[in-house]
Amino acid sequence: MRRPVLIALATAAFLSSALSPATATACTRCMHRFADGRVIVGRSMDWVEDPGSELWVFPRGIQRDGNAGANSLKWTSRFGSVVVSFYGVASVDGMNEQGLVVNTLYLAESRYGTPSVESPGLSIGGWAQYILDSYATVAEAVAALEKNPFTIVAPTLPNGEAGVGHVAMSDTTGDSAILEYLDGRLVIHHGKDYTVMTNSPPFDQQLALNAYWQEIGGDTMLPGTIRASDRFVRASFYVNAIPDDLHETEAVASVLSVIRNASAPLGISTPGKPNIASTIWRTVHDQQELVVYFDSATSPSVFWVPLKELNFAAGSNVLRLPLKNGETYSGNAASHFEPTKPYAFLKASKPE
Repeated sequence: MRRPVLIALATAAFLSSALSPATATACTRCMHRFADGRVIVGRSMDWVEDPGSELWVFPRGIQRDGNAGANSLKWTSRFGSVVVSFYGVASVDGMNEQGLVVNTLYLAESRYGTPSVESPGLSIGGWAQYILDSYATVAEAVAALEKNPFTIVAPTLPNGEAGVGHVAMSDTTGDSAILEYLDGRLVIHHGKDYTVMTNSPPFDQQLALNAYWQEIGGDTMLPGTIRASDRFVRASFYVNAIPDDLHETEAVASVLSVIRNASAPLGISTPGKPNIASTIWRTVHDQQELVVYFDSATSPSVFWVPLKELNFAAGSNVLRLPLKNGETYSGNAASHFEPTKPYAFLKASKPE
């Protein structure tokens, strides 16, 4: 693509980002495929307050309700998963026992369309969980979701912010997809090259911005703010700079280092701009070994949960790892989960 075209696209994307509605989060997601076939995905959760996130274990066979009123989507979980909750009403991050990873990030431009009697409703709090419950691979999920089996209903979050976002998926083959609802239509970017996602503007404009910076050359200069577009560029450069021959814990640490680079320091805030928010926590998913790593911004230690040590059989207990009261863990935390009941997704009785 010629430089004038890149500049025009990048300028349009920058203006869209700068003028878009204020958002409350500034998350980043990146993925790297290593030479030995290992796929590692990391993400940060940036938010204006502590959302009381905790880790949950959901077995197969759970009867689910989309919590979107009389015409809610109903389903039964096909796969077990480990997820991170959000205010105790949403699954925003997780991996299922087949190695499929789903990450939900904020997107202010999301427009999901109007629910109708022809299409069952699904609270946005259950969107990621539905995918984890239902599909083993990205290709399987894309083939099903592009048929629009439901309408997302997005009510206000408990802190008063709009409940809007887009989703990234990845699987053990390194396949990836980005799902956004724009002007009531589902837009899917599907392919192994889609390794990074942040927030506003929508994904196609982020790609244009990144193409502009690729031509400049990241080894010369990179944009340094914590705006979504700048984080997209930095994460894209650094995740592609990771050596492909790393193994095991080095591979995990390399992706974690990229996510930390794209994070916002604790306590940072800009008056009138809630999109400038601190990183609260980070996750890294090893999709081959089926291990979830959790890195809290308020704890000096990283802990992990190997899915192979958990019981996902139908009828087994739902489990919760307490975190919202300042609990900390070190190393393998699988034995610290406690039996509990599953949470109901963010209630969406009418479109908002």
